[in-house]
Amino acid sequence: MNTVQSEKLFQKACNIMPGGVNSPVRAFKSVGGNPLFFKKAKGSRVWDVDGNVYIDYVGSWGPLIFGHAHPQIVEALKRQAELGTSYGAPTELEIELAEKIATLIPSLDIVRMVNSGTEAVMSAIRLARGVTGRDKIVKFEGCYHGHVDSMLVKAGSGLASLGIPECPGIVEDLAKHTLTLPFNNINTVKELFAVEGNNIAGIIVEPVGGNMGVVPPKEGFLETLREVTTETGGVLIFDEVMTGFRLSLGGAQSLYNVNPDLTCLGKVIGGGLPVGAYGGSKQLMDNIAPTGPVYQAGTLSGNPLAMTAGIEMLKLLAEKSVYDELERKSEKLCAGYKLNIKKIGITARFTRVGSMFSMFFTDQDIVDFESAKSSDVKFFRSYFTALLEEGVYIAPSQFEAGFMSAVHSDEEIDQTIEANYKALQKACD
Repeated sequence: MNTVQSEKLFQKACNIMPGGVNSPVRAFKSVGGNPLFFKKAKGSRVWDVDGNVYIDYVGSWGPLIFGHAHPQIVEALKRQAELGTSYGAPTELEIELAEKIATLIPSLDIVRMVNSGTEAVMSAIRLARGVTGRDKIVKFEGCYHGHVDSMLVKAGSGLASLGIPECPGIVEDLAKHTLTLPFNNINTVKELFAVEGNNIAGIIVEPVGGNMGVVPPKEGFLETLREVTTETGGVLIFDEVMTGFRLSLGGAQSLYNVNPDLTCLGKVIGGGLPVGAYGGSKQLMDNIAPTGPVYQAGTLSGNPLAMTAGIEMLKLLAEKSVYDELERKSEKLCAGYKLNIKKIGITARFTRVGSMFSMFFTDQDIVDFESAKSSDVKFFRSYFTALLEEGVYIAPSQFEAGFMSAVHSDEEIDQTIEANYKALQKACD
């Protein structure tokens, strides 16, 4: 692999940006070497500045269900760009996208657009505290909810990748109101709520863990969260920034038939453009300014380009058999990977929910952050590098999900399975 131009750009970037990147996981620190700089992308493939081509399973970290530069989305963006890129004023596009989202996700009556998943989470937590008059929020180890101060306690994603146990700059008085429990542990939830239930404003959770690698919820776990918050008057928040529209048209909450009080969205609803949203019942959302006293604002919220891309994305997702095809392709990849593991005789676990997947190099079943951390990260580093050399691009971290797209061909999946076999062999040497 020739990476001369990427190396030059990285050295230049290090002089002007922290660590040479604008988001920590991009730095390749957990996998060794320096990051690749990309120049273009189309469909299921990405090209770096040195001309290397990769089959892409990052998909901009999840939202690109129809791959890069989908013609329908690109054409719609071109039309809107000619009309203006930002107004800082209401548009009909905002209404159209919000109505589509509220129609598809059963727990949503009212939707507020924001600019990122982090902003959606921050706003939802403020609303939960505002309506309950309580301070404490429950989260789960390994779940990442953006870089909101109180949510960086025992978080996954980049903190897990870089091995950062605690983030400096978090005010102790704020952090103490974040109660952290192990994911999938029903007993600890019940025990905590038996003591602190009336002091807890709400629970926030990724209904499917995606920021410690893919960790499915155990049977009864999400139902328990619903029960304890209902009993104590707390607010149940589903962070579906990653899973919303990725796993089904109604999100993970439809897949598991558990309705939260508030839902945080992002990524997919912007078709790859920067966007976020949060929503819930009219009763709850009427507390948001200007209707109510809980303040939240944003100059670029409801940006016409992001709304346009989101509308086109949801149109494409509504087409028949999209999720069936994603399931078929993801299962094909899963079966191929599991066969490779068996052939080579290594110890590994492959986890998958719909079109999200992860590979862990451990003999433990992956049920929470502790079991995810048992994976051999040194082996993953070798595996990642070898897979990259075989022309397959996955997230440069053991603790991130991979994503199948609707535009990955069966031939590309076969190529990926073969590349996986070779990469596992190289990593074993």
